[in-house]
Amino acid sequence: MTHRQGIVTMVLVTLLWSIAGVVTRQLDSAASFEVTFWRSAFNALALGVLLAALRGPRAVWATLRSGGRTLWLSGLCWSVMFTAFMVALTLTTVANVLVTMALGPLFTALLSRVVLQHRLAARTWIAIVLAGVGIAWMYGNELLRSDARALLGIGVALAVPLAAATNWTVLQYSRRRGAAQEGGGGDMLPAVLIGALLSSAATLPLAAPFQATGSDLAWLALLGALQLAVPCLLCVAVSRVLHAPEMSLLGLLEVLFGVLWAWLGADETPAPSVLAGGTLVLGALALDAALGLRQGGAPTPAPDAKLHSRA
Repeated sequence: MTHRQGIVTMVLVTLLWSIAGVVTRQLDSAASFEVTFWRSAFNALALGVLLAALRGPRAVWATLRSGGRTLWLSGLCWSVMFTAFMVALTLTTVANVLVTMALGPLFTALLSRVVLQHRLAARTWIAIVLAGVGIAWMYGNELLRSDARALLGIGVALAVPLAAATNWTVLQYSRRRGAAQEGGGGDMLPAVLIGALLSSAATLPLAAPFQATGSDLAWLALLGALQLAVPCLLCVAVSRVLHAPEMSLLGLLEVLFGVLWAWLGADETPAPSVLAGGTLVLGALALDAALGLRQGGAPTPAPDAKLHSRA
């Protein structure tokens, strides 16, 4: 996969991730923790089928047994991302969750710099700042009106960008370590399965009593397979050609696509501030992508950079 193909694939990933809100609006009876459980459970089921087809059952099981702490740390990060997002939505507004998630690129850039000693181009720092301003513009008023419960939800939502930043950095660490050893890096795809299993196990006790209808289960199966399993596997593949800050920055498209889906599928007309902030985010991403392609791709780390063992 080339750098350009990686960018296109990451855009597709964010498009698939973004359907969660509009699909959730179609549910009849399922409660929040039940939604999280079924989404993660169907995600695990879909991942098991996909990974068995891609790798073979024995290879997947062997990787789970011998993957080491890097694989399991990535799996834990996926679990936090899968779970914290839905839990935060039960405590605060979607807007507050999204503006908190917009901290992801900054966290990723800083963590990548500390752990991997990855030097970002000035254009990427500018894009991160502009995109953050755009997201704050979109949802700043909502954030200022938050009460104590909403602030708790924001605290839970903060786990999402922190886990995502850690995960993208772990994936980059695995890739670079594999390249140094001429082994191509470990197989990190099963980490998504680990995350799904951990998330479903953690939310199962809170999901009862089950109230989902047959229609709800169909929608949740769609979320588990198409909104989580497929894009998350693609995301791991993309991590081999895109740097962690790039992935996190492109991930902000999920916010914009989510607003668009709600507009088209749930008759939620975005406010002028959302449109203005969204335009700024898109402009920042377009600028970073255009300059990156003009300069021949993503910036590379310093030749003498050494990996830290904390990952």
